[in-house]
Amino acid sequence: MSRVPPKIRRRVIDRAGHRCEYCGLAQESQEASFHVDHILPRVAGGKTRLDNLAFACVSCSLRKEARRSARDSETGRTVPLYHPRRQLWSDHFRWDHVTVIGKTATGRATVAALKLNRPLILASVSKESIGAATHHFEADCRDASTAIQLAPRG
Repeated sequence: MSRVPPKIRRRVIDRAGHRCEYCGLAQESQEASFHVDHILPRVAGGKTRLDNLAFACVSCSLRKEARRSARDSETGRTVPLYHPRRQLWSDHFRWDHVTVIGKTATGRATVAALKLNRPLILASVSKESIGAATHHFEADCRDASTAIQLAPRG
């Protein structure tokens, strides 16, 4: 993992609302510090710039590693992983109660590759959903922002 200057790190964290930009897990109450991830890995020429950085929980960061693509279970094709700076989360994923569902080939491949429905995330999202408030995960996508809503269902 490369060193990210503190000012840039702070901007990435604030932009992400202190949540993993892949799975939506909140940094709060987690023992391990989340990573500032290079979306396009440094080994592939990715730069340490705001438009190439995402806030990622340890599990998503370690599962993503230097990968840029993964296999879509439905089509069998290798497709790009979700890119938090260029794509809207809601275009590729949806919540089904507390489970993340991939809506596109990119979404399905990312759910599988990063194991977005692992027990810790499901438990955390479920716990947040029990609280009456709706929580928002804000991600800056180019100049626009999107929100992943973690709200009680059904």
